[in-house]
Amino acid sequence: MTNLFSFKEILSVTMILFAIIDILGSIPVIIQLRQKAGHIQSEKATMVSLLLMVVFLFLGDGLLSIIGLDISSFAIAGSIVIFIIAMEMVLGINFFKEEIPEAVSIVPLAFPLIAGAGTMTTLLSLKAEYATPNIVVGIILNMLFVYIVLKNSMRIEKLFGPTGLHILRKAFGIILLAIAIKLFRNNTGL
Repeated sequence: MTNLFSFKEILSVTMILFAIIDILGSIPVIIQLRQKAGHIQSEKATMVSLLLMVVFLFLGDGLLSIIGLDISSFAIAGSIVIFIIAMEMVLGINFFKEEIPEAVSIVPLAFPLIAGAGTMTTLLSLKAEYATPNIVVGIILNMLFVYIVLKNSMRIEKLFGPTGLHILRKAFGIILLAIAIKLFRNNTGL
């Protein structure tokens, strides 16, 4: 670990988390969830994601060991939820019952899409390489970007139009399926 509040470390952590969170790749899922629920509470989803990440950064290993779980089991559970969401996108059918609009902002949006198993596992890995304050700043910067995307989901939807969104939903559904399968394989040894 190096100096506290190192610009280089903050930039590295921010870019790593940006790639893992992949909020831009989640836009079709966000739009689909907003259409199902009527609205998404951007502030609530962002704050819950931020809280989950910071708590997991500090207490992750301990929390999982207290309840007898390891990171692999946690990642596999998250991969199954992501897999089902991806199948909904690709096949155009609903597996999940309609959620209460307030709940959609938390599950599946805040967890596992934004603050999912991949993000949590990455946070524990980053903790071994970077100073904790730099990781916290990287989390906050990513959550600001997530908030902007969530807040502007209606504008993004209008920009792409129904046909563009349909194509994006199918394409990102396949990508999400691949991510879920990779997460599952990496944590099962298959």
